[in-house]
Amino acid sequence: MQIQCRFMWTTIPSLVWGFTQSDFPTFVLPNASFGIFAALVAPAFTSCTEIPNPWALLVRAAPAAIIFNWANLLVFDIANQRLLESIREDSLNKPWRPLPRGLIDPNETRRLLLGAVPIVLALSAALGVWEESALILILTWMYNDLGGGDELTRDIMIAIAYDVFLFGSLRIALATTTSCANISLSATGFRWLGIIAGVIMSTMQIQDLRDQAGDRTRGRKTWPLVVGDMASRAWIATCVMFWSFACIEFWDVPLWCLLGRSCWERGLELASC
Repeated sequence: MQIQCRFMWTTIPSLVWGFTQSDFPTFVLPNASFGIFAALVAPAFTSCTEIPNPWALLVRAAPAAIIFNWANLLVFDIANQRLLESIREDSLNKPWRPLPRGLIDPNETRRLLLGAVPIVLALSAALGVWEESALILILTWMYNDLGGGDELTRDIMIAIAYDVFLFGSLRIALATTTSCANISLSATGFRWLGIIAGVIMSTMQIQDLRDQAGDRTRGRKTWPLVVGDMASRAWIATCVMFWSFACIEFWDVPLWCLLGRSCWERGLELASC
């Protein structure tokens, strides 16, 4: 027993990274970055009238926002990857993860999750965002244990979770750098998070295109498997174009700015040839 405990304790850092490594650059960093950059225009997004110091955002808010996102992502990933159907799926789609590699077994993963849930909730409470963390835990339970991740409602749940993570990151950024401990979203903030949720919900299917073999094995209902690969690709392409123009319209970005940026980027490409 002593040897097993020593093994588990010494490998926890590598296991944490193994469970979350594929989502860290695509989920943790973008969410934390949203909180930092949105805080710079806080009066437009929230009830907070203060604008934080950029240096304070970088030094104090960024680490806290990353910890919040990473810790709550860890709970989700452990809960998701411990399921037997997930292990079979990951053996085909993501064989580098800890369970397919045999670095930890499902029962040990369950115990790790039992310890992680209260620790992460307490950590989120210390950061002032226990409400967001509690909602994320509920969505995690619905997605994994209730099988919501295997239904067509999966993308809706992911879109809601994204917005919860984003708002939590923004709250942390403002709470650590201003006197705005409790904030509410403005009408602009609500609409922008709604647009982000719409983008996620309608384009999230792109990750299912490469995971069709594993998804088919576990009987998951994804758009590529339900409506077909080509139909999904056409839908995603259409939504990307629609949301691109919708975001431009929302922020009232002048067309000449977009054209100027495109010309500038093209000039850089030519200069580097």
